[in-house]
Amino acid sequence: MVLIDTSALIEFLNRTASPASRAVERLISANADVALAAISITEILQGIRIDQEYRQVKKALLSFPLLSLQGTESYVAAAELYRACRKKGLTIRGTIDLLIAQTAIENHAGLLHNDRDFDALARISGLKIQPVN
Repeated sequence: MVLIDTSALIEFLNRTASPASRAVERLISANADVALAAISITEILQGIRIDQEYRQVKKALLSFPLLSLQGTESYVAAAELYRACRKKGLTIRGTIDLLIAQTAIENHAGLLHNDRDFDALARISGLKIQPVN
């Protein structure tokens, strides 16, 4: 299973033709086993200003399987990811990235992303990165 991070999904939705965008397109076209983190729905939809586009994107996003954190311990584990990074001199810029990383770890999913914070998290945890090539 591949969990598509918000950063890669935004590249795809904006048709940037970046490596991450092309990787998302390949996975979807191949009908691969992909999912989104439930929190990514909020991240994507909050940035859409046009109502018609909002409705279209919402419908498309909700067609994907959604993965969530399993419970309170998941949030503690995400905080521990942050602390482990800090101990190694790595700063993760956003709490949502920690939650998405923890979601991928708990669900044994490779993470397709376009965000350097995930590479740092993968260096200190069991987070598996899905290559964009």
